[in-house]
Amino acid sequence: MVQTTPGWVATQHKAFIRWTNSHLESHGIQPIQNFDQDFSDGVKLIQLLEVIGNESLGRYATRPRLRVQKAENVIVALDYIKQRGIQLHNIGAEDIVDGNSKLILGLLWTLILRFTISEINSEGYTAKEGLLLWCQRKTALYDDVDITDFSSSWNNGLAFCALLDRHRPDLIDYDSLDKSNARANIALALKIATEEVGIPQLLDVEDVLVAKPDERSIMTYVAHWFHAFSALDKIETAGRRVEKFVEVMSSSFDLQHSYETRVRELLAGMRTQSRSWQDAIFSGTYANAREQNAEFARYKTNLKREWIAEKAEITSMLGNIRTKLATYGLKEYIPANGLTVADLELAWKELLKAEATRSKQINESIRDIKEKLRKKFAETANTIAQKIDVVSEDLVQLQGELETQLAKAKEIENNIEPVCKFLTTLKVLQQDLEEAKVEENDYTVYSYDELEYELKLAKNSITKKLSFIENQIVARNMTNLTPIQVEEFESVFRYFDKRQQNQLEKVEFAAALASLGLVFDEDEMTELFDEVREHSPAVSFEQFIRYMVDITEDQHTAEQVLQSFIEVAEGKPYITDFDLRNSLIPDSMIEQLDGIMPKDETGQGLDYVKFMERLCI
Repeated sequence: MVQTTPGWVATQHKAFIRWTNSHLESHGIQPIQNFDQDFSDGVKLIQLLEVIGNESLGRYATRPRLRVQKAENVIVALDYIKQRGIQLHNIGAEDIVDGNSKLILGLLWTLILRFTISEINSEGYTAKEGLLLWCQRKTALYDDVDITDFSSSWNNGLAFCALLDRHRPDLIDYDSLDKSNARANIALALKIATEEVGIPQLLDVEDVLVAKPDERSIMTYVAHWFHAFSALDKIETAGRRVEKFVEVMSSSFDLQHSYETRVRELLAGMRTQSRSWQDAIFSGTYANAREQNAEFARYKTNLKREWIAEKAEITSMLGNIRTKLATYGLKEYIPANGLTVADLELAWKELLKAEATRSKQINESIRDIKEKLRKKFAETANTIAQKIDVVSEDLVQLQGELETQLAKAKEIENNIEPVCKFLTTLKVLQQDLEEAKVEENDYTVYSYDELEYELKLAKNSITKKLSFIENQIVARNMTNLTPIQVEEFESVFRYFDKRQQNQLEKVEFAAALASLGLVFDEDEMTELFDEVREHSPAVSFEQFIRYMVDITEDQHTAEQVLQSFIEVAEGKPYITDFDLRNSLIPDSMIEQLDGIMPKDETGQGLDYVKFMERLCI
């Protein structure tokens, strides 16, 4: 039974022989026909290593006849391979001398990897990955080419044609190719590569046309394409380097311009801010100081933070500029005087100093304004308190003729009006203190609310005093009334004068009369009220007294009063508080009667009979 050789072995055998011969023939050395036999004496192997290694292997037997000489030559070759750091596995001199085809193929693949493919790497990839990446990048713009491996990706010939079109478009018209004719495309690519580019044809059309071409053979062949076009790639690399250089320079110039512009703007902004602080004027009000403080706070949380970030970015930008220039060994960029980082830092320190001064200025101003507010409030409050005290003392000291007292009381009333204006000012100052959040004040013991209350009492005291004096004058002029009657009518009037206006409205007038035992129906009261007030808004004290004189003249004898007590007591020999309240006598008068009337013998009430007898006697 005849054992057939696998197709990949024949392909590798052919490709590796042609690879070997391409190197030997380039140095005028006779090519080999079959490495199983031609490598057996070690001579061709040593010659191949000297060519691809570009160095001599030393002395060896150029015409070995004995097996031992052949083996020694092979050992020289294998030792050299090991010295180059190439790992060999499971192969010895005897395997090559005996022509072990499989092991020799493995040895040649190792040499191909080391001397043809290994230098093809990109961005940290392995030799194989680097070569594949090179192929993919070169054919990336060809939609009908998809290189994913070193086998079936090449069997339609388009990958080879695309590499030719990419590097030598003058040699092939890629767009005119019949993309479906793989054989023609492969043949054309191999022919142009060999005849026009000088790439040794390691493979035949049939070696590539198969469904799954041998990977090692394709890699070896494509590696020759890589080296053949490396010169063109170097030009492209140089072009990219120039392009990158121009890009870096342009970017550097743009960055330099941006750096200088941003430094100028930042410096100008900081100087403007410092000047605005120097020119700031406080109006002396807390509202103004607070607004300036709020504006200063907004600066610190907004603008200052923006400037801090900008300063950091500017410094980083300068570092980037210098890094870019250093990458190409170019002269370092040094900003002009006034635009250096040191200038920026110096200006920043000046800004911080101005900021500290501004903060201190605002705080001192706020403290001064608060202190002035305290003093102003205290000065006004103390003045009001003093004037109120003067009014109270003047009222107490009123004496002499009623007309004199009345004139003096009116003078006191006029003097109290300016104090009201002072109180209005004090209220504004109180609001200013509250706005400034000032709670304590060591300059005064008075508060606005306290003085407002005291002033109200003082005004009421003046009003009452005026009413009292005026009423006394009226009462004095009413000669037909006894002092007891005058006192009674005056106390009733004052009791029902709820608004303390020294006059009675209709309802108040009716209640006052009822308390004196004079009750009228609604129509009668309306008619009487209009008659007594004499076109005035209400019944004055004088009008009230005059009316009471009219109806009580010669009617309030002791007998009549005693009879009134009997009626109020409903015939009892004594009178109780309940009886008095039931007759609408004011509580103040009841208290007065409780103090001056004797108790009856039963202790159930007041003995009004003994009381009247005592007064009559």
